Amino acid sequence: MTAKVYYDLREQLDHYSVGFPSTESEVEMRILEKLFSEEEAELYLNLSMMLEAPEAIAQRIGREPGAVAGLLEHMVDKGLLFRLKKGDSAKYGAVPFVVGSFEYQLKDMDREFAELFERYFLEAFGKKGLGRTSPLRTIPVNKSVDQLWPVAPYEDVRKLFEAKDKIAVANCICRVQQGLLDKGCDKPQEVCFQFGSHAQYYVDKGMGRFITEEEALQIIDKCDEAGLVPQPFVSQDAGAMCNCCGDCCGILRSIKLHPKPAERVLTNYYAGVDPDACSACETCVDRCQMEAINIAADGVAEVDRDRCIGCGLCVTTCPSEAVSLRSKPESERQVPPATAKEYVMQLASSRGKSLIPIAVSKRSQS
Repeated sequence: MTAKVYYDLREQLDHYSVGFPSTESEVEMRILEKLFSEEEAELYLNLSMMLEAPEAIAQRIGREPGAVAGLLEHMVDKGLLFRLKKGDSAKYGAVPFVVGSFEYQLKDMDREFAELFERYFLEAFGKKGLGRTSPLRTIPVNKSVDQLWPVAPYEDVRKLFEAKDKIAVANCICRVQQGLLDKGCDKPQEVCFQFGSHAQYYVDKGMGRFITEEEALQIIDKCDEAGLVPQPFVSQDAGAMCNCCGDCCGILRSIKLHPKPAERVLTNYYAGVDPDACSACETCVDRCQMEAINIAADGVAEVDRDRCIGCGLCVTTCPSEAVSLRSKPESERQVPPATAKEYVMQLASSRGKSLIPIAVSKRSQS
């Protein structure tokens, strides 16, 4: 019988990011029981996404600071919390399921967890969670945008890397998960970037390695060659950037299920075709991760704007240079929130959720 604390934990996780929807089979409870002990679940319920020192947490819940600090560290080791270290001190905060504890299972992912997540994705998470709104935004692949256009720094891969003091790279959790199920694709795995404190977290946990800006750009070029979509977190100051495919990656797999993927992502570009230059070679058809391109009856590639997410993969390999990325009209363009914190607050508000921990809220009302 599932302990009540796990139902409370499910409710709390559903407040964060894209949520943690319930299922009739309760497969999500099996996931929580695999990840959290009951003691860890109780502590999580008393944490917020705001980083705190162990002493502050211990005082709030009436426990001994040393014991709380030890449990917090153990939960970091299990990928259940985020930790920010400065010198000899550390602060801890709750993380969503996605983007968060799911991605942090990179070292510990096994076939059982991979199967549980796949079942959960198919039953609920793919449509009710990720499908509602993407926590990642799509930016053009390197060299796919006409340099005559003014490109915002947060949409320019090179500028993203230039602005970061620390860059780390790690394997793609989605390709790891699909590989354990003997599914997926043969695209490169070490393609997910973390920046700043997130980079330090990944390296500290042995999930990633520090790289230079030059190596990061080399990896991005390989991602373009492999047909991967660059997707940083939905904020101008992104803490991470994935490179996704439609076969493995939860975000694109989810978006792909919808008739109008372009409505599910923050993107300011779309692909267009010069009919006089198109040779109907179908390279763009094969490259598109959203199945947004087909060859029409007149022998010219056509783009379904409802499905196009403006990644530019079709542009960089068009042999006749018939495909180009076009900027959306000013009325359709979107500016991402300045910080991740701002985005998380906006998303919670749009979903009618609160970022105040449920346990804390109940105590304040009693």
